[in-house]
Amino acid sequence: MLKNKSQIICLWFLCCDLVLTVAAWLLSHWLRFESGWFEVDKTPPTFDLCWKNIPLIMLLSLLAYHFTSQYQINRFRRLREEFVSVFLGTVLMGLFVVAATFGLHNPYESRGAILLFIGLTMTLIIVFRRVSWMGVHWLRRRGYNQTQTLIVGTGRVARKTARSLRTTSWLGFKNVGFIEDEPSHWASDLDILGGVADLPALVAKYQVSHVFICLPMSRYHEARRVFDVLSQTLVDVRLVADVPALAGVTFTTTHFDGMPMIGLRESPHHGLNIVVKRAMDIVLSILALIVLAPLMILIAVLVKLTSPGPVFFSQKRCGLNGATFQMYKFRSMRVDAEQKTGAVWAIKDDPRKTKLGNFLRKSSLDELPQFINVLLGHMSIVGPRPERPEFIGKFIKTIPNYHARHAVKAGITGWAQVNGWRGNTSLRKRIQFDLYYITHWTPWLDLRILFLTVWHGFVNRNAY
Repeated sequence: MLKNKSQIICLWFLCCDLVLTVAAWLLSHWLRFESGWFEVDKTPPTFDLCWKNIPLIMLLSLLAYHFTSQYQINRFRRLREEFVSVFLGTVLMGLFVVAATFGLHNPYESRGAILLFIGLTMTLIIVFRRVSWMGVHWLRRRGYNQTQTLIVGTGRVARKTARSLRTTSWLGFKNVGFIEDEPSHWASDLDILGGVADLPALVAKYQVSHVFICLPMSRYHEARRVFDVLSQTLVDVRLVADVPALAGVTFTTTHFDGMPMIGLRESPHHGLNIVVKRAMDIVLSILALIVLAPLMILIAVLVKLTSPGPVFFSQKRCGLNGATFQMYKFRSMRVDAEQKTGAVWAIKDDPRKTKLGNFLRKSSLDELPQFINVLLGHMSIVGPRPERPEFIGKFIKTIPNYHARHAVKAGITGWAQVNGWRGNTSLRKRIQFDLYYITHWTPWLDLRILFLTVWHGFVNRNAY
């Protein structure tokens, strides 16, 4: 049974990393010089010499892995952070080996073998780490390697934290109860163990190791008192931010002249992210326009034959930073549709639509020309759907955080759309999903949304 101490896991990883490193060192020698897969044009070093270098390899590996924080284990560490740490550790270890080989005039010199060694070590450690964590998570779900927690607060943020701790049982957090100085009848369903002053006694009684401060923004001043009370204990303390109240696009932490700063409104689309996002848009939009060209030509001909007027319909929409652009669609309404009414919200059985236009909207085929907008840089394939300036002025006044969705380019499809919030559905829910997308954006999330868009189909009963 695993004990509730990260030192056990750290020791496990340390021992296994060293064993795997030695295995990779021996395997790289065999592959390079004895397998026959690679050409050997000079006298290779002997296997005995390879064995004699193992103590040096273990020492250099231990130093490299320590310097790159491979053994800073905590329950919140993300997969990509561990991958980066292993990558940096193995590369640094390889550099140490090269430096030691030349510095000590070691007769074991082979650039090919060392490159194989680095690659094999990295692969073996990452695969083993994943398998080990799968085992740890499996045990945690069954009640092993648990850590006790307390939640300060009983409001929306506290309830959501408790729910998240239950659903992520593989992290091994077990909430024993809630702390609240001012309980109300709304919190009668929660297990309130006491007030803030009772925290030290409760921490000792339940052997608590983590305390989550989950207070609404209006009560953040109480967090200082909670922290002062907990200073008598050795528990880890985390403040769970009231995200809807703060309305941040994303959260970052930096230090400025020794002062910690928290970024509340920073778009994740910056630096290399912009390059990756734009490259994906260009490649995928070109492919889409090529593959869909016959279908788009057919739709254009049908639009022209079934109703008088142009094939395309352009409309002013708002995108990145609120800037306006002309968004293209296949025309689905009469040419004079908005001459009398002006900008109006789409309704079911809209009399302004043509017969073909009704089908185009239901099937989302009227949106295909927007790949041109993507290619021109006005839009992205994935992002919040663009809205008309006439409506945005109203939404900003009535819907909190609406303008935050303009921190990124508008998209043809988005996280809200693949989750069913499209067309005549709750606008507040759409904003909630849009902000989630902006906060958690990665290229992999874009690919997932594209897959779900195709998987769920283009027909939507709420598309008018």
